[in-house]
Amino acid sequence: MKENKKLDKNVKIKNPEDNSSVPTIAKKGFSIVGIGASAGGLDALLTFLGNVPKNSGLAFVIVQHMENNSKQILVNLLQTATTMKTVQVYEDISVHPDCVYVIPPNKNMSIKHNALHLFDYIEPHTLRMPIDFFFCSLANELHERSVGVILSGMGKDGTLGLNEIKKNGGSVFVQLPSSAKFEDMPRSAIDAGLADIISDVKTMPSKIISYPRHKPCVKIDDQDKTNNLNSYFDNIIALLRVHTGHDFSLYKRNTIQRRIERCMDIHKISDLATYVCFLKQNPQELKLLFKEFLIGVTSFFREPAEWELLKNKVIPELLEQRSPSDMLRVWISGCSTGEEAYSLAIVFKEVLEELKTSTDFSMQIFATDLDNEAIDKAREGIFSNNISKDMSPERLNRYFVKVDRGYQVNKTIRDMVIFAQQNMIKDPPFTKIDILLCRNLLIYLTPEIQKKLIPLFHYSLNNGGFLFLGSAESVGNFTNLFKPLNLKSRIYQRLQALIQTDPIEFSTSFSPDQTSMIPPSEEVQNMQSLADKLILENYSPATVLVNGKGDILYITGRTGKYLEPPAGKVNWNVFAMAREGLNYKLSDTFYKALRQKQTVNFKNAVVINEGGPLIVDISINPLNEPGGLCGMVMIVFTDVTNANVDEIINTTKQVPASNKREEELEQQLLQARQMWQDTGAEMQISQEEFKSSNEELQSCNEELQSTNEELTTTKKEVQSSNEELKIINFELQAKLNNLSLVTNDMKNLMDSTEIATLFLDNKLLVKHFTNEMKVVSRLIPSDVGRPITDIASDLIYPEMTDDIKDVQRTLKTVEKQVISSNGNWFNARILPYHTLKDKIDGVVITYVNITKSKSLEAKLSKSKLALKQRLVDQDKELLLVNDRLNELQKGHSEVAASTDPDDK
Repeated sequence: MKENKKLDKNVKIKNPEDNSSVPTIAKKGFSIVGIGASAGGLDALLTFLGNVPKNSGLAFVIVQHMENNSKQILVNLLQTATTMKTVQVYEDISVHPDCVYVIPPNKNMSIKHNALHLFDYIEPHTLRMPIDFFFCSLANELHERSVGVILSGMGKDGTLGLNEIKKNGGSVFVQLPSSAKFEDMPRSAIDAGLADIISDVKTMPSKIISYPRHKPCVKIDDQDKTNNLNSYFDNIIALLRVHTGHDFSLYKRNTIQRRIERCMDIHKISDLATYVCFLKQNPQELKLLFKEFLIGVTSFFREPAEWELLKNKVIPELLEQRSPSDMLRVWISGCSTGEEAYSLAIVFKEVLEELKTSTDFSMQIFATDLDNEAIDKAREGIFSNNISKDMSPERLNRYFVKVDRGYQVNKTIRDMVIFAQQNMIKDPPFTKIDILLCRNLLIYLTPEIQKKLIPLFHYSLNNGGFLFLGSAESVGNFTNLFKPLNLKSRIYQRLQALIQTDPIEFSTSFSPDQTSMIPPSEEVQNMQSLADKLILENYSPATVLVNGKGDILYITGRTGKYLEPPAGKVNWNVFAMAREGLNYKLSDTFYKALRQKQTVNFKNAVVINEGGPLIVDISINPLNEPGGLCGMVMIVFTDVTNANVDEIINTTKQVPASNKREEELEQQLLQARQMWQDTGAEMQISQEEFKSSNEELQSCNEELQSTNEELTTTKKEVQSSNEELKIINFELQAKLNNLSLVTNDMKNLMDSTEIATLFLDNKLLVKHFTNEMKVVSRLIPSDVGRPITDIASDLIYPEMTDDIKDVQRTLKTVEKQVISSNGNWFNARILPYHTLKDKIDGVVITYVNITKSKSLEAKLSKSKLALKQRLVDQDKELLLVNDRLNELQKGHSEVAASTDPDDK
């Protein structure tokens, strides 16, 4: 850790107080670029960092799939490509601009308060997704200042993390698949519609730097331009409809416009006409635009008060009158990534525990969405660590399992939910539903489509079922279909409507009777004014307005002489209310008019009421105009006042077919017709049930396909691991090359010193030796691994083994001069062999040839002896001379003594 702290000190290459050298973007809060890569990512990373300009003001955090033996190799390789400081991340390291941070092997990493934190894998056998883990953390920490980059790699790691970056307003850059060695990771991000920019690696850094500064907008100056812009928007929606099969014309125009402007911003296009041409020339961009239109914002237990109401009142009320065999059915439309579906399953489990009932109730949840990618993520049931803020720790520990990428919903909860792709506007609805959730979806749709969907929800729900809407949504004017649980709640209970005033509009792909199902497009309150206007212009008699099934929608005039409510349950159908004598004639004329699509009259029909028989003319008119009443049928009753009732009745009786037998057959025919109508209605309901069952089977098929896709993903991940091993092999090869270079340097160094060196292990076995050893001993390459005592040597050194053992025991160096059999002298030096970890792993013996020194030493000794002898001889000569001088001096003294003093 001391080494790491020292390294961190080196990282801080800029003084935080010195703003002169920091780019503007760094002063205001610099962006952090998270780079994810796997197989084939090394070359891409080298190219990317090599093209980052100086003082970019950005920090770069690299998450590369690596194994333990990679260590500092990747850091060293990346440092060669950039002038920015490149370091390996350690715990709590601060992030600074113009620096590169590399994740250590086998670690997860997050960022908090501008510092990086490392985590070990909790479950080593699970699939590791370190890129997703870091990207999610980066998105939640930096929001719009987060930048996600995906480079070459196998598998799908990074896609979920990029989705979080997009949701938090960050930007996403993906390597062009054709330029990547392995395109799976870039392709996954592109297919998910998450890429803001798709580019080759070389130009990507410049696009990242310039991207936040470009903010075009669509300007509207006058009415003509407004009309032109609307035309361009319609063209874009038409292009989407052709290429994706989904129609966004029913979505609110302002929402669509904002999404289109964002995509224009990405491609630096400020003109709608240019953008339309761009879409036509690049069809793949339509898929990205389609993903941009899908707004998948959701969370667990959003608006807790509503969920408490669901838990404490709604579900217990549904279970109260239900048998165990009668499963609760739930439809969640617009489920996005599945948080609300799983929330409802958890609440249902908690309700069962609180009730403490022995009855085994069950719930089946059908969760649908338009976004297939969101459905795939929902099926997987894995969510980031941030979900802990949406629920209590008890719920988190009980219903979730901790995995590498966050938390996964446990299998019991996942088995309660079936996910399927569905377009709520055009696909068949689920039926016999007890709870229907459609939260914050209606707010993106036009009021016209909202008015069609609310009755459809009413049709899908069982009587007494519940509709759960978003906080900004309501049932509008359909208060006759739903009632709120309380004044503030957005949970509504289904009511049994007494009169079906607005027939349900099904999609043309599955509607059984379009003639009878077409409702008026105007609001119900406008029907009276339209009908009154038409009646005043064309009719004065009693008139009834019905739909294609004969259900009465509007009545004007006095119709009591012709119609009366039947006994029993209220039934506002004109055929059920027709008085005696009219039922058969009215029904036959009605369906004849529908078949011919023109007005059909029946003259002199006899009606029996309280006042006696009455003659009436009936006119059935299928309406085509005005547009608000299109699809309705106008029934007009006109009394015949100048006819002789008795004569008409007698005439009718004189006809042979009016006998008792005919009346009996007529009655049977009416009963058969009524049974036929009832059977037809039941068949229609059965048909809808069969279609609903078919949808469920399709959902099951989707689940099987999802399982197959998971197996395919596992296979790809294994392939990815294999590719990672290839990268490691490449890194090891680079390390081997470096090692080979060092070995060559060492060999040349040893050869240049001309010192014979022998390496022995702790058992005195030969490990290695230099070429100079051939002068000392008879070692050959095959002697490696043999005991040194078994190898013949030219040296006269019998105590060598004892000296080696002394060195191993005392760890002190032993140095001696030894002679060989050929008369050469060597200086033998024995010292311990220390490893990098300071372990003793044998001994090193060096032999330095000192024969020349010995020869010089012998010559020097000989010269020294000769000089010493010469000095001895000179000393003797000096003594003789000294003795002679003494004798002369003595003789001189004697001569002097014998001489007369005066003579002196």
